[in-house]
Amino acid sequence: MRITRFTHSCVRVEHDGGVLVVDPGTWSEPHALDGADAVLVTHEHTDHVDVARLALRGVPVYAPEGAQLPDVAPLSVTRVRAGQRFTAAGIEVSAHGGRHAAIYRGQPDCPNLGYLIGDGLYHPGDALHVPDEPVRSLLVPAQGSWLRLDEAIRFAAAVAASATYPIHDAQLNDRGLASVAGWFAETIPGYRHLVPGDTA
Repeated sequence: MRITRFTHSCVRVEHDGGVLVVDPGTWSEPHALDGADAVLVTHEHTDHVDVARLALRGVPVYAPEGAQLPDVAPLSVTRVRAGQRFTAAGIEVSAHGGRHAAIYRGQPDCPNLGYLIGDGLYHPGDALHVPDEPVRSLLVPAQGSWLRLDEAIRFAAAVAASATYPIHDAQLNDRGLASVAGWFAETIPGYRHLVPGDTA
């Protein structure tokens, strides 16, 4: 399985000829979707899903039940629930979690699914749900209005993946990014900082 990191939370997964893209939002590069066979959307926020771009591509999309996605033809969305297993782009996927992390007094709240992809790549979206299955490679949110660095590090430690890569960091400037990456590198074994365009 080959992982390519794009801006913010967007990741491209290539496996046995299939191309699966997770969370291609308005902040990510449009070419992340080139040749995509399917798309996983963790939740409805625009930094994770660009509905208009997906509609133009005509690629099958999997998103949480209850996610409020604009009705843009010819977008084809398959609704997914926590605990469900399915195949997307020829890759086995299981859905975990259920709700977006709270920012302030429970708001905003929306459906959010983490996806365990293939042989153990986990993308949690905007939540810190630890799946009840082994994770080999974790995509850890590095920063967000809903997230403290302490929480992110504790989440990564609880998942205990052999490899950990950052996502969800587009709001950090270079100085902040270096600081966050330094903390992860010091505390999480197997952490490797990826910038957009890097592969693992």
